Amino acid sequence: MSPPPAGPAPGADRPARPRSRPGDRTTPRSELARRSSFAEISPEVGVLDADAFDDALAADPDDALALLAEMAGATDESLRAAARRLAGRIVLDRARQGPPRDRGIGRLRPVPADRGGDLDLDASMPAIADARALGRAPALDELTARAWARPELAVCLLVDASGSMGGARLAAAALTAAACAWRAPGDWAVLSFARGVTELRTIGSASPPTDVVDRVLRLRGDGVTALSAALSAAGEQLGRSRAARRVTVLLSDCRASDDVDPVPAAARLDELVVLAPADDCDQAAELAARVGARWAPMQGPADAPAALSELLTR
Repeated sequence: MSPPPAGPAPGADRPARPRSRPGDRTTPRSELARRSSFAEISPEVGVLDADAFDDALAADPDDALALLAEMAGATDESLRAAARRLAGRIVLDRARQGPPRDRGIGRLRPVPADRGGDLDLDASMPAIADARALGRAPALDELTARAWARPELAVCLLVDASGSMGGARLAAAALTAAACAWRAPGDWAVLSFARGVTELRTIGSASPPTDVVDRVLRLRGDGVTALSAALSAAGEQLGRSRAARRVTVLLSDCRASDDVDPVPAAARLDELVVLAPADDCDQAAELAARVGARWAPMQGPADAPAALSELLTR
């Protein structure tokens, strides 16, 4: 008689538990409830009261923005989706500090025809008529052409995602990303870095700011701080741009932990500005001094757009 088939090994009838990834971590409601304004903003599961959030934002911008970033990673799926929709609006509105720059390479500008470009007949007709009245051919510098403009500014933002990415850090990163989009709408990139470098938006990408803000809010802290690799990656991104001015914006305490000196990579950049947390900025100040960069401390996430605007216009 044949032996009975062997039964499944213990636990074999249960599906394997998927291994969690850093980006899968979410914030439970019990943790969000530790913030004083959460009960008014989300009075029940799945609910986000936008008016209550606006009141909290007016009362304490830093705390409200940090809470919004945390809710964007909430375990409650409905609350998470509502927070991300609200974050897209709030972050972009608050990031608009200072005048926007040129809209990139897609702008045609009038130039004298002796500088190249395509002849603009409508704009050139007065000069043609005047020259004909004098019985001569018009000179090239009297005619008008239209040529593609070089963008004035390109920006690559580096977001330090090593260590803990709490609500305040996420909010600051999202606001800075949106501010970069506002300041350099034609040519901007966002990279995050920890042990490695992750592209959230590359130079030349068509990704709108709202999508990039959402990607930033999904970041979770992880491992080693590979600052030198991040600076090199920013240089590669900006090398793709034709902009007259190419700026790397570093959002970090500048504490490299991979034993690679970041100074050589920083020194190769065209221009570097650093935004650092006000309570942990000594190494940011040291790096800036060593490579001739400009830097500013941030007291909280609400400071980020104005601080960036000041650094870019100094």
